[in-house]
Amino acid sequence: MQVSVENTSALERRMTIAIPAERIETAVNKRLQQTAQKAKIPGFRPGKVPMSVIRQRYEGDARQEAFGDLVQSSFYEAVVEQKLNPAGAPTIEPKSFEKGKDLEYVAIFEVFPEFTVAGFESIAVERLSADVADADLDNMLEVLRKQNVRFEATDRAAQNEDQLNIDFVGKIDGEAFAGGSAQGTQLVLGSGRMIPGFEEGLVGAKAGEERVLNLTFPEDYQNLDLAGKTAEFTVTVNSIAEPKLPELTEEFFAQFGIKEATLEGFRTEVRKNMERELRQAIKTKVKNQVMDGLLAANPIEVPKALLENEVNRLRVQAVQQFGGNIKPEQLPAELFEEQAKRRVVLGLIVAEVVKQFDLKPDEARVREMIQEMASAYQEPEQVVAWYYKNDQQLNEVRSVVLEEQVVDTVLQKATVTDKSVSYEEAVKPVQAPAAD
Repeated sequence: MQVSVENTSALERRMTIAIPAERIETAVNKRLQQTAQKAKIPGFRPGKVPMSVIRQRYEGDARQEAFGDLVQSSFYEAVVEQKLNPAGAPTIEPKSFEKGKDLEYVAIFEVFPEFTVAGFESIAVERLSADVADADLDNMLEVLRKQNVRFEATDRAAQNEDQLNIDFVGKIDGEAFAGGSAQGTQLVLGSGRMIPGFEEGLVGAKAGEERVLNLTFPEDYQNLDLAGKTAEFTVTVNSIAEPKLPELTEEFFAQFGIKEATLEGFRTEVRKNMERELRQAIKTKVKNQVMDGLLAANPIEVPKALLENEVNRLRVQAVQQFGGNIKPEQLPAELFEEQAKRRVVLGLIVAEVVKQFDLKPDEARVREMIQEMASAYQEPEQVVAWYYKNDQQLNEVRSVVLEEQVVDTVLQKATVTDKSVSYEEAVKPVQAPAAD
C-alpha cells in the first residue's frame, strides 16, 4: 500500500492511498465465496452454485462492498503508519477503481492540533474564602419562608408584596393590542413582572377600584412592535391578599424532609447545604479563572469537524431545554459557535495538560466527591453504592475530578491571591461582561 500526505492547511491533510490490485481481488473473491455459501438460485442447491454463476450475478455488488471495506481499513492503516490523529471522519474522493488495477483514492480530513500548554505563570487567580455566619443562616431561613409564603385576603389598600387579582385592558392610540389584556390575573406587586410603572401604579388601590395607567414600553422591550410606544392600561382590582410567612414549626420543617424536625435540626441542615453551596461556588470561580487564563495563554486553531459536532450538541441541548416544535438543525449555528469554540478549545487544552503531566483520576477524591453529592440525600449510603454500580456515572465523576486536578496543577504555577469575603459575595454568580 502506497501512501502520500499533503498538508493543505495548518490542520487539513490530503492523503492519497493506493491499494494493490491483488489485495482488491482477494477481498472481492472473499465476498463472492461468502455469497456462494448462502445464495439461492433456481436449479442449484444452496452452496453448490458454480462460482462462474455467482461472479456473473454478484461481482458488481461484491466489488462495491469490498471498496467500502478496503477504504475503511486502509485509511486506518495509513493514519497509524503516518502517525496522524484525525479529528473527524474523512471525505473520500475515488481516483480510480477499475477491475485488475490498483485502487487509488484521496482522503481529506483534519487532524488534532499539536501543541504544548504553556503560560501557567501568566495566569492570575483570585481565590475567595468565606464562612457561613449566623446572620447568613438567618437570612437564608427568611428566604425559605418567603419561598413558601401564603396569601390571605385583606380589606386594606394594596402594598408592595401584596398579591392582587386584576383585570386589565391595554390600548395604544385607542386600539386594544395583542397580549395587552387579561382577566383574573394574579400579580404580586414589586415582582417586576409588568413593564415599569404598572405595579407601582397599583400601590394604594383597593379591591373594586379601577385605575388608568399611562405607561411607555421600554425601548429594549422583547416585542419590537411595542418597544418605545405609549399605552393606556385600564386596570380593575378584583381582590387584594397580603403575604403571610409560615412560622418555623415542625410542619414547615417537614416540607424539606428534615429528620430532626426541630429548629436546631433545621438550622443545622440548612447550614450544611449553605456550606456545600459555598464550597462549590468558590471552586467554580477558581476554575473559571484558570480556564480563562489557559484560553488566553494558549490560542489554538480548532478543527472544523469538532466545532460542528459541538454546535450540534448545543443545538440539541437548547431544544431539550426550551422545547417547542423545532428541530435542532433549524437553529442558526451562529448562536452557538462562540460557546462551542470555547468548549472545544478548553477540551483540547485540558486533555493536553492531562497528557503533559500524566494525570490520573485520584480515586480518593472521586469517592469524596460522590460522598459530598450523596450527603444531600436522605439515604447517602445508597447513593454512593449506586454510583459505584454504574460505570457511566462513575466515569463522569472521574472526569470532573480529573479536571479539578488540572486546575490544581495550574494553580501550583499561577499567581494566586487569597481574599476573604462575605458568604453573599462568595456565592454571587459572576456577571458576564456587557456587550459592546
